[in-house]
Amino acid sequence: MIRAKNLLPCAAAVLLTVLATPAARADTPFASALFSSTHNSYSGNVDGAKGSITQQLDGGVRFLEFDIHDNDYGTTHDYAVGHDSPGNLVDHTGNPASNALRDWLRVVDTWSDAHPSHAPIVVMLDIKDNLTDNTSFAAGNLAALNQELTDVFGTSLATAANYASLPSVDSLRGRILPLLSGDATTRAAYRRDTGSNPAIAMNNRGQIVEVHDSGSGTLWYWTGTYTADGHVTWNRHGQYDTGKTPAIALNDNGQIVEVHQSQSASTLWYHTGQLGADGEITWSASTKYDNGVQPTVAFTDSSGTKLREIHQSQSSSQNWQWSGVLNGSTVAWSGNSTTSDSRYPKATATAGGHTVSVWTGADGATPAQTLRYTTGSVTGGRIAYQQTAFDEYQDGDSTELQQGALFYAAPATDSSFITSARNAGHVVRGWDFDSASLATNPLANYPATNHPWDAWYQNLVSQAVE
Repeated sequence: MIRAKNLLPCAAAVLLTVLATPAARADTPFASALFSSTHNSYSGNVDGAKGSITQQLDGGVRFLEFDIHDNDYGTTHDYAVGHDSPGNLVDHTGNPASNALRDWLRVVDTWSDAHPSHAPIVVMLDIKDNLTDNTSFAAGNLAALNQELTDVFGTSLATAANYASLPSVDSLRGRILPLLSGDATTRAAYRRDTGSNPAIAMNNRGQIVEVHDSGSGTLWYWTGTYTADGHVTWNRHGQYDTGKTPAIALNDNGQIVEVHQSQSASTLWYHTGQLGADGEITWSASTKYDNGVQPTVAFTDSSGTKLREIHQSQSSSQNWQWSGVLNGSTVAWSGNSTTSDSRYPKATATAGGHTVSVWTGADGATPAQTLRYTTGSVTGGRIAYQQTAFDEYQDGDSTELQQGALFYAAPATDSSFITSARNAGHVVRGWDFDSASLATNPLANYPATNHPWDAWYQNLVSQAVE
């Protein structure tokens, strides 16, 4: 549907919009469509002449950009909108009084609910800080960002996990497509994780905990759920300690016992933990229980209270064992002795008739340390955040970020990249599109401008899909 913009500065531009060709009103393949788009949308009239977010949407804009920072996330429990820093270049006139991202997203959601037949709206989050140093959900890692998008947009979300390619525009009417841009390290980490010495445990309820070391002294976990189709949905991720070569045991009550070696010495330590319904783990403090290397652990009874730990001596190939009893947040260890038994195969877990294995290996252009998993239905899936948002590939990015990307982007001055990407069938954004002289043939799908109501821009996007 093509509508006249209600904020155009001249009648001629209105006429150009209303008289768009019938072909533009037909159900258009997404990669062939043109959408009115703004750059730094939150800056309104502080930087450019865009008006409020609501005015932009009323006027036909279907691509919005919010630059975000993670400053003080642990205190505010939200990301902050702003250009160089939270609040920088933010125009609050007609917009939320706060810089909290959630408040700005709610404006889009409210407008979308009131206009259910709108063309799909891309909400791009330009990540200005490296979010990979946010070491937990509570600290604002990418699982927290996913949760915020899901909480605000709900069923209106068109998530990347559901689209290997983009369908027609009409099939996505009323939907909102989140898109990540900005910090390349964060964007890569959204699509995969890396590590060393992965170990996994699964219980009969299909709950999964994976642990690994970073290769440089930190210990990390993923929690997940085994799904009916044999995939694993990865839920939460975070750092829980320092050390290396971890192993994990998980009972049907969601109780965890983890063992690992210290990074700089041959000492062995354990944690207990409780897996919550939200996929988060409440960890106990780390406690030393022995010396040695390569520890492994498993529950040995159906009630999930008795344990056996087997590790190797730090000075020979001899294996040693401990028996343990889980009691609340502690383990009572006893019976330390040598054993001829092998250590437990910590990289494979079997429960409820299903098996999951974890390993590391490149997936196309990803690093050799990419964390992967295999089940009876999946071979070499990535251990990664749920792909709620799409991930933008920009000119100059690594080949890894190009792999599977549906959205491409470059400055509007980078005409060769824009035209080649468009001719290859990609959906392309050109930012700082502030002059008619920057127009390419074909035009970027999203010519993101700071001056959307200028006559020259309205002329160029007169056939934009609304």
